[in-house]
Amino acid sequence: MLALAAGLLGAALGPWLARATVRLSRRDAAAAPGRTRTVLTALLTGVVLAGAAALTGPRPLLAGVLWLGAAAVVLAGVDLAVHRLPDVVTLPALAVLLGAVAVDALVEGSGVRALSGALLGAAAFAVGVVLRLVAPAGLGFGDVKLLAPLGVLLGWWGGGALVVAGLFLGLFLGAGGSLALLATRRAGWRTAVPFGPPLLLGAAVAVVLAGPL
Repeated sequence: MLALAAGLLGAALGPWLARATVRLSRRDAAAAPGRTRTVLTALLTGVVLAGAAALTGPRPLLAGVLWLGAAAVVLAGVDLAVHRLPDVVTLPALAVLLGAVAVDALVEGSGVRALSGALLGAAAFAVGVVLRLVAPAGLGFGDVKLLAPLGVLLGWWGGGALVVAGLFLGLFLGAGGSLALLATRRAGWRTAVPFGPPLLLGAAVAVVLAGPL
């Protein structure tokens, strides 16, 4: 029932998230999505939130995971459209997730997990900063900031090993997508490729493989 309720919530949020995606992509507060985008966004959000609820269960952390899942739909859409990850979506998702982690620690006694998530989120962000400095063309700073909430979630869920696995999967998927575009001549060596969707997908796959709480 929890997963069904979350799925229905995601479907209900779909039209609003579709509008947010289009408006953030075009930087136009009056932009409106087409019917196809609206339906696909509702379906995708419903699936994401239902899966998040099934894996997390009825605990305070769920609020942060659901928020991050909805934010991920918007971030992926904007990044695919204009190669940008808006702070107005990423930073609130991080704040809500940290708040949910803190409440979960108080209610469920998951203090060790909370500390691990916060520290590993900071570590993931620091690694992203280093990668950005070493290879500026590889990761944008929006990607670097996205590593913070992903690191918090993965670190809380399964510790450092899951953070490494999730980020590796994301980078691997991103590199594989870039090579596929090169092979099909849909991109050149200097073409910017969005890394937000692969990072989000890699984190989601890692959580699914780790299993329910």
